[in-house]
Amino acid sequence: MSLELQNKVELLPDLPGVYLFFDVNKTVIYVGKSKSLRKRVFSYFAKTVDRFKTQVLVSKILDFDYIVVDTEEEALLLENNLIKEYQPRYNILLKDDKTYPWIVIKSENFPRVYMTREYIEDGSLYFGPYTSVRMVRTLLELIRKLYKLRTCRFDLSLKNIAEKKIKVCLDYHIGNCKAPCVGAYSFEAYNNDIIEIKKLLKGNLNSLLEVLAVSMRSFSENLEFEKANEVKTKIDLLKNYQNKSTVVSQTITNVDVFTIVEEEDAFFVNFMHLVQGAIVQLSSLEVKKKLDEPISDVLELSILHLREKFRSYSKEIIVNIQPEFSIANCFITVPQRGDKLKLIQLSVKNLKYFILDRKKRKENINPKKHSDRILATLKTDLRMQEMPVHIECFDNSNIQGTNPVAACVVFEDAKPKRSEYRHFNIKTVEGANDFASMKEVVFRRYQRLLNEEKALPQLIVIDGGKGQLSSAYEALRELNLINKIAIIGIAKKLEEIYFPFDSVPLYLDKKSESLKLIQRLRNEAHRFGITFHRNKRSKSFLTSEFDTLKGIGEKSKQKLMETFKDIEGVKKASISELETVLNKKQAQTVFEYFNLKNET
Repeated sequence: MSLELQNKVELLPDLPGVYLFFDVNKTVIYVGKSKSLRKRVFSYFAKTVDRFKTQVLVSKILDFDYIVVDTEEEALLLENNLIKEYQPRYNILLKDDKTYPWIVIKSENFPRVYMTREYIEDGSLYFGPYTSVRMVRTLLELIRKLYKLRTCRFDLSLKNIAEKKIKVCLDYHIGNCKAPCVGAYSFEAYNNDIIEIKKLLKGNLNSLLEVLAVSMRSFSENLEFEKANEVKTKIDLLKNYQNKSTVVSQTITNVDVFTIVEEEDAFFVNFMHLVQGAIVQLSSLEVKKKLDEPISDVLELSILHLREKFRSYSKEIIVNIQPEFSIANCFITVPQRGDKLKLIQLSVKNLKYFILDRKKRKENINPKKHSDRILATLKTDLRMQEMPVHIECFDNSNIQGTNPVAACVVFEDAKPKRSEYRHFNIKTVEGANDFASMKEVVFRRYQRLLNEEKALPQLIVIDGGKGQLSSAYEALRELNLINKIAIIGIAKKLEEIYFPFDSVPLYLDKKSESLKLIQRLRNEAHRFGITFHRNKRSKSFLTSEFDTLKGIGEKSKQKLMETFKDIEGVKKASISELETVLNKKQAQTVFEYFNLKNET
């Protein structure tokens, strides 16, 4: 950090606010908030930052600015606005390019009610946005059945109606419109319909049903049975719609539910808006990670983003993780029991299906393109001359020098090719000598491929550090394969990548696809080798201990090992315990063998 920056940091106030980092071009590259500007900004420069991405950010900071506010809530709102304005490179960007449908009650005489994807500040009433076009069409169909509203675009001013400038259209003749254009339906009656439609779209079905029930009784008492029957039809349609609505709680009225789940590369946020216990809006969002952001920070920004997008002003927010901020006139809770906890569980369930769907979509991408991209990245990261389509990885296995074995796994197009996996028994090396064992198996593997004129890999991965890598490299040198096959080693402790004769390791980004592929190769080789070593050791152990016993076959040996776990368990077993696995004669033979052996 330069002296100028250091002096500037020391002058920062210990107050809530927002800070902006600038690069050499005076471009905003990061916006952050904190309840203490001095502590937060100082943390970037005061010590070595562990996270690689944050190191990159700090290395690009040439200057910074800050804005002091009164509360943490103001800091969050300001941060959200500045991120939208500048769209900094290192901030998470909550983008959602999808345009959701709205239902609009147009600001005009005898308002039209229709679906739109464009929100215009023209005084009209907008309901939504809805995440389902099907839901919008269902509501509009219900409204058309309940109320015979106009659909024309004519200017239905009182003057035009009085002067009879407009004629009735086909909708009137087929019974879909009551012709307010010619004064056949009054402004007051039409406006009453609009009031009822507003209640319906706000989700206040119960209050609307109560109003209609009173109206129906009134018409009936006045012997206006035709009008009473029309209202009854409306009630029946509304109740039918209400029964089909997803009511998840009879006690919760108007709330927002937010849940967040963290995955390896992204956060996933689910939003549900409930009115009268029914879910009227449901949306999920994927937020790509940028700087290993705390989950609470992502939740805070997501709450602001989604409430603004869906224009929600609920006084209560239910979450699965407590955010560090508050919203004025809004109550935020993390429920522990009851209906609210069930809402959280429902939201998380929806979120898990959303994540699963995203993963399936990624898997359905052209697998060849996907693998080519990964291999191209690996080629660049390892500075290779050709694409590593064919990769082989070696691992040694031995415990205290016994039964040394090795394994070779083969990947083609970044995927395992299990038919080409190979096990090796170490033949020329005695004891636990990983370096010599590695040289032997690498030499044997590629000598055979050369003799059989089979294709060689473009890349060899050695599970181990510089020692194992040097031994494998020596085997390739003896086979005159240097510069024909690229070879690297991966050390487990810090996931360091070593090249032959290079003492400085390569550190790949922990989340890079290149490192993930190398790790997958290493893990698969280790698994394959360990399985072979365990089987060989068990077989060798059983052979040495049991093969001299007459009448004890392979099945009996297997039963003994499954029941008593190991040879020590067999030795300690009584005759009665052995008889639960073997017949009396076999049990007596095994018992006497080990007891007589222990006595001598």
